Amino acid sequence: MAELLYNPEVLSKAKAKLEQIIGKGNAVVESGIDRLLDASIWENPNSFKPERFMGSEIDVKGRNFKLIPFGAGRRMCPRLPLALRMLRLMLGLLIHTFHWKVEGGFKPKDIYFEEKFGLTLHKAKPLRAISNMV
Repeated sequence: MAELLYNPEVLSKAKAKLEQIIGKGNAVVESGIDRLLDASIWENPNSFKPERFMGSEIDVKGRNFKLIPFGAGRRMCPRLPLALRMLRLMLGLLIHTFHWKVEGGFKPKDIYFEEKFGLTLHKAKPLRAISNMV
């Protein structure tokens, strides 16, 4: 969500795509996610490939230690497909249902992305965003 707030053009493009496919005022439901996976735009649209968005070579099947919360190899989390599907659904709901802006009059380009190390990673400076129902 922080990346979308940092790039308002991308956020508005994603919102327009959701309104075009799902319809303005309609609820985002899990069955609607498949309509967003357009084969004319994405190669292999039904497979989750974060590198198409991030330009990364990370393997989501658990062979890269950057994804260690899901385990690795034979001990990989059996619910990884559910987690990936729910991530898309929840992000779609947040984009489609709310209008977002950064709190405190900050410009999107002022968002601070440094992380604070701990058991889980947190932003060094918490991001506060205001949402209004669309």
